[in-house]
Amino acid sequence: MDIKRISPFLSVSPQINVTDFQRIAALGFKTVINNRPDGEAEGQPLNADLADEAKKNGLVYIFQPVSSKLVTDEDAANFAAELERVSGPVLAFCRTGTRCTILWALNEAHHMDANDLMRFARGIGIKLKGERDRLEQIFLKSNSPGRGA
Repeated sequence: MDIKRISPFLSVSPQINVTDFQRIAALGFKTVINNRPDGEAEGQPLNADLADEAKKNGLVYIFQPVSSKLVTDEDAANFAAELERVSGPVLAFCRTGTRCTILWALNEAHHMDANDLMRFARGIGIKLKGERDRLEQIFLKSNSPGRGA
């Protein structure tokens, strides 16, 4: 497992396997979010098998599949809602960890500059390629004069 810490509450990872859950629990995680749809790649563990193993290890398990081709604003809002609802620390995973990081960044862009988000992601080894304009638009919209007046 290649776990990348975003904050004390949230970490991201590439695909995990059923054999990883004992270690995930031992590392102190309380919740696991699967952002990868079933059947995305050959040999990928099934969501149902991952959910069963998470339960056996006392972990909350959430299946929130997100397309790797387009992470929507609705996906980001659902991810944020799940993070608000659950106990942490949380480990979110997808194929590489990038999708999960994009979900996080889209929510953070409401109050954090796109350059800072891109720099942070690069620092943990994740490239948010193609997301800069979208992150900038969210930041500008959320921080425009008269917002919330």
